[in-house]
Amino acid sequence: MNTVEEHKQEKHPLDVIDDVYDYAEEDLSFEEIEERAGGGEWERLKWAGMYAQKQEGYFMIRTKVPGGKLTPEQAEVIGEVTDDLAVAPEEYGGEEQNELWGDAYLDITTRQDIQKHWIRVEDVPEMWDRYDEVGLTTVQGCGDSARNVLGCPAAGLDDHECFNAQPVIDAVSDFFTENREYANLPRKFKITITGCAHDCAQSQINDVGLVPAKKEIDGEYLYGFHARVGGGLSDGPRMGSELDVFIRPEDTVEFCRAVAQTFKELGDRNNRGVCRMRYLVEQMGAEKFEEAIRDRTSLDLREAGENLTVGYQGDHVGVHEQKQDGLNYVGFNVIAGRMGGDEFAAAARAAEKYGTEDASVRLATDQNFLITHIPDENVDDLLAEPFAQEYSPDPGPFSRGAVGCTGNEFCNYAIIETKKRTKRWARELDERIDVPDDIGAIRMHMSGCSASCAQPQIADIGFRGETVKLEDENSTNAEGDNIVEGMDFGLGGSLGADNEFLDWVESAVPADSVIPALEQLFDAYAADRDEGEKFYEWCRGVDNGQLRSIMQEADAPVARGVAHGD
Repeated sequence: MNTVEEHKQEKHPLDVIDDVYDYAEEDLSFEEIEERAGGGEWERLKWAGMYAQKQEGYFMIRTKVPGGKLTPEQAEVIGEVTDDLAVAPEEYGGEEQNELWGDAYLDITTRQDIQKHWIRVEDVPEMWDRYDEVGLTTVQGCGDSARNVLGCPAAGLDDHECFNAQPVIDAVSDFFTENREYANLPRKFKITITGCAHDCAQSQINDVGLVPAKKEIDGEYLYGFHARVGGGLSDGPRMGSELDVFIRPEDTVEFCRAVAQTFKELGDRNNRGVCRMRYLVEQMGAEKFEEAIRDRTSLDLREAGENLTVGYQGDHVGVHEQKQDGLNYVGFNVIAGRMGGDEFAAAARAAEKYGTEDASVRLATDQNFLITHIPDENVDDLLAEPFAQEYSPDPGPFSRGAVGCTGNEFCNYAIIETKKRTKRWARELDERIDVPDDIGAIRMHMSGCSASCAQPQIADIGFRGETVKLEDENSTNAEGDNIVEGMDFGLGGSLGADNEFLDWVESAVPADSVIPALEQLFDAYAADRDEGEKFYEWCRGVDNGQLRSIMQEADAPVARGVAHGD
């Protein structure tokens, strides 16, 4: 049994929630917390949604938002709590600790969560009390349990939706949250559920992905779900395997429970490196995994019916008509998902001011957010709000598709800084590169390490952090040596009918070389592309060696000692 698993067996991880109240009341330091509870407490605190930052004494806290759907009141509380509590101390720069965002900001994640930084343990009970008043939680935002359940951020709004799956998302989330029987799984367990034909909830890269389907039963066509299992990214990326099952909406909670039970019983708790459900599905095969699920439920799981998924959208930026007459939702672009708590609270108040009583704030998997149920006559007033100027619903193509993980600003695993770099690069690329009007977003995803929190494998352009030794001995970084931040450079990823992970075309590229290399690539793309051809499609049609040659024509710093492979 590995060390983390031993810590989980010492004490049920959900018991840590009571511990947090004690630590807060006694105002314990990190050293005192570890002295009292042992090193395993840092793992168990994840079940409270708390990660220890690299800056000792402070936590990143993750708020779960099932399906990304928030009431304006909930969104306002999140923004206000951020503004009040997610505050850096003077020793780390205070209000000036980040030159782009200042202080008291939040991050929208690729799993429709909200993350806040600089939270002290003594402030957590106040956060939880304010959350309880509006029905929010951080419980199991992290840890080896069912994470936030994903869904289409436009659930209930779009004409291309087969049915509204948000009630199913809520039911599954309610079942797993604080459920002690399924809160100690071999590893984290990621579920996505959508009734949308465009699969913006990314079923292919989750442990469980439920997508819309229909089937004739007893002479009547019924809507339900088809299932994919064993998808994921990180070091072992894998597209989910399709099961031969049709799941009625009312059976979804039990189906997900049976999958979790299968993982709980059969997952390898000894080797944490391969203890994700995708490895179990790969080892067993989809058919045997399906048999194992059927053995663990009393459901009469029918064979699959007609698949209703037609593609992948994953982008809701802009003004869109809802299927409800006279109403609209507006998707705002938040580059790398980061914005001020005061700005998020302002967006929530705008939703309440300009929307109907059904207005909501929705978080999207591309780190953007939507405001819904805006009458036609109120759209212009919403777009005139100050926050809408910074988070424009009409951004450039690189800004529109930019995703960034937490990076080495706070994360112990990240090798490079990501948030500031993603925002600066996206805006610079929008100014320097002309992208054809029919292309839409250019998805540029940056992860600070190989953990893939920014999902680089499914992007047009993907990066993962590396350190790089420069070829020019006279080129140095701020510390005076020739080791600089860099990244592996991937091209050609996508989800949908043509889903395919990108190829890591070039390794250990110095960060200062990336924009010149992209300019070379897009010049070649503009000259060679067929009409309507997307950038990722063009990249797939060009040999990787040729793509490298194009990038290396840029006048930019060069790494040395780098091995390249297709």
